Amino acid sequence: MNSSTATSRSTGTDRSRRRGPPALRVGLTGGIASGKSTVAALFSALGVPVIDTDRIARDVVCPGSPVFESIVARFGSDILTPDGKLDRPALRSRVFADARARLDLEALTHPAIQAETERRSAAAGGDYQLIAVPLLAEKGLKSRYDRVLVVDCDPALQLERLLVRDGCTRVSAQAILAAQASRAERLAIADDVIRNEGDIRSLATRIEALHERYRALAATRHTQAPGAPSVK
Repeated sequence: MNSSTATSRSTGTDRSRRRGPPALRVGLTGGIASGKSTVAALFSALGVPVIDTDRIARDVVCPGSPVFESIVARFGSDILTPDGKLDRPALRSRVFADARARLDLEALTHPAIQAETERRSAAAGGDYQLIAVPLLAEKGLKSRYDRVLVVDCDPALQLERLLVRDGCTRVSAQAILAAQASRAERLAIADDVIRNEGDIRSLATRIEALHERYRALAATRHTQAPGAPSVK
C-alpha cells in the first residue's frame, strides 16, 4: 500500500469517527386539515429542519422530470393544464375514483419521493429534524422514523376545517376523510400526540415543550430506551 492511499483511507476513517450520530428523525403526520402545516411552521420557527414530503411530491413531478414524463405516458395529456403543467386536481380525481390508477401513480412517484426525502434529510442535519409525511399511517412507514408525532383534532372540527379550506361539498369532504387512515389508526402508531383544537398561542407553547423533549432525546438516544407516548 503506498503512502497516499494509506493517508486517504486514514483521513476517511478519521472523518467517519468525528462525524456525530445522525439526527433524530421525527415523522410528523395527521389527517387532512388537522393542522400539520401549522405545526411544521412552528417547529421551523424554532430552528428545526423541516422536510415536507408534500412539497417534494410536487418537486419530483415538475415538467420535464422523468416522473412527470412517466405520469403523462400512463395517464395521457388530459391531466395537463393548458401551460403544460400537471393538473393536480384532475389527476387526484382520476386516482381517487380508480384504485388501480392510484396504485400506478404511487408506483411512479413514491420511489422518487423517498429518494429525495432521504437526500434532503441527510443534508439537513440538526439535533433532530421533522419530516412531514401525510400518509405515514396509511403506508406503514413508522419504522423509518425514530419517533412519530401525530397532529390530532376532533373529527367534526377536522371536517369543518376541510370544508372551509377547500370549498368542497360535505359529501366530497366526508369521502376524502373516509379514504384516509382512521383517527384510531393514526393514534395507534403515535409516540407523541399534539392536539390542535385551540388557539395558536397554546399550540405554540405545547410545541416548545415537545421541542425541548426532542432535543433531550436527541442528546441521549444512544443510551435511552424509547419512552411511553406523550400527549401535549
